[in-house]
Amino acid sequence: MSPRTAHGVVFTFSYETWDDAVYRGMMRPPDRLAAALIADPGVCDVIIANPYRWLPTVLARRALGTGAAFPALAGRRLLQPWRLRDRRDPLDPDALEARYRAYGRALGRAARGAGMERPLLLTTHPLVAGFADTSWAARVVYFGRDDWTSYPGRSEFWPAYRDAYRRIAASGMPVAAVSAQIVERIAPTGPGVVVPNGVEVSEWSGPQPAAPAWFDAIRTPRLVYVGTIDERLDAEGVAALARARPDVTVVLLGHVAAPDHLSPVAGLSNVVAHPAVGRAELVAVLRNAEAALVAHRLTPLTEAMSPLKAYEYLAGGAPVLSVDLPPMRGIDDRVLLAPRVADFAGSVDRLLALGRADEQRRARFVTENSWESRHRMVFELLYATANVSG
Repeated sequence: MSPRTAHGVVFTFSYETWDDAVYRGMMRPPDRLAAALIADPGVCDVIIANPYRWLPTVLARRALGTGAAFPALAGRRLLQPWRLRDRRDPLDPDALEARYRAYGRALGRAARGAGMERPLLLTTHPLVAGFADTSWAARVVYFGRDDWTSYPGRSEFWPAYRDAYRRIAASGMPVAAVSAQIVERIAPTGPGVVVPNGVEVSEWSGPQPAAPAWFDAIRTPRLVYVGTIDERLDAEGVAALARARPDVTVVLLGHVAAPDHLSPVAGLSNVVAHPAVGRAELVAVLRNAEAALVAHRLTPLTEAMSPLKAYEYLAGGAPVLSVDLPPMRGIDDRVLLAPRVADFAGSVDRLLALGRADEQRRARFVTENSWESRHRMVFELLYATANVSG
């Protein structure tokens, strides 16, 4: 994957931890990057750093022995920085900057303790990239999986994220992000690379698995939406689709963040909500679905997303109908775009006429959009010999 390097690598998650990554099946871009670094024989030492956690919680988990296993490999370490005074980041700008400068120093101490000399830092946290003391690192690269300046759940930190983006840009730090929109919003003065989401080849290879019994029992044709049922889903648009096309069944597959999100589709017999499933079952669903949907609202957040679900839909062989988001354009000619989810009904016949991809085409898409190829782009930025000293 990487050129062999004498530099170790420190990797940081944003707000989630190694445990979170393992429990969700190592499915998101930061999870995949961490796993790739751990497995890469070309990197001598790797530290995977969790975000700050409250010390009493850290000690309680340690005493109970809870938590996901971390690979017991030479030169691979998991770091859990802790804080004692509070559970959450402060809102005061000066205090927040001080908090992340201290986090950066904790990373540096861990790197020195591991015998790393001038390691490289790959962070997925905008505040680490913008505020942390990284004087110990030979090179810092920021990887953006979302546009944090439009992330609804952390709106109180939007000013801090905008400040961090300005500092990232001014520093000349290399930036990799899942969409051109994120790169444009940061406007880096250093290198900027778009690295869309991808798929794991081994998950999507081999003979077609049987459909899960619950999915097999649903009336066809089935239009599947995969993902957390939250404010991103245009549930009103889905309801309009279901009413206009009673001949199809819309399957909403994922964790429901709040019951209210499903209110618009309540009582519609051709909308089926099913809880989130494991990775193998998800693959089996998508490799048997007639079609799939990216049924998002148009917001600054969704306009900057690279929908992982779209790549997995296509890896499963299903044609895709999506709202017209910039990152969805040009992925594949089996992706149909509509202005709004409420307009989907007019494209359903054309979507179903595309049919499932033949095996040769499906396998080619998987190979061309592998996580390995995506990681290569990030690691080329990280391991670039220019501007790396030490």
